Amino acid sequence: MNMLAQRLMWIAWPAFLLAGVIEMLVFGFVDPKDLRWFGRPLPMSREGVYTLAFFAFWLMTMLSSAVTTLLSVSPFEVNRCHLPIYGRPEACSKKAGNN
Repeated sequence: MNMLAQRLMWIAWPAFLLAGVIEMLVFGFVDPKDLRWFGRPLPMSREGVYTLAFFAFWLMTMLSSAVTTLLSVSPFEVNRCHLPIYGRPEACSKKAGNN
């Protein structure tokens, strides 16, 4: 598994679990049929509200996890040259260990 896929899982999986917990907490206290949008009842079924709310909670928690992952990147990872040694410009280090 490459590093990008691993980081995406670090973001998506905990966010998925937390979205499920938030969904249970919110809808344990709120009935979707009691919700109003600009003073009118929502034109959706309960299941539709549950589904849209879950994806909204998942998106919000993924953004939070993504910011945390972004801030945890080390300076070495940010500054390392990703080009092969033979194709590096002068600004990149020519050391073999800096792949």
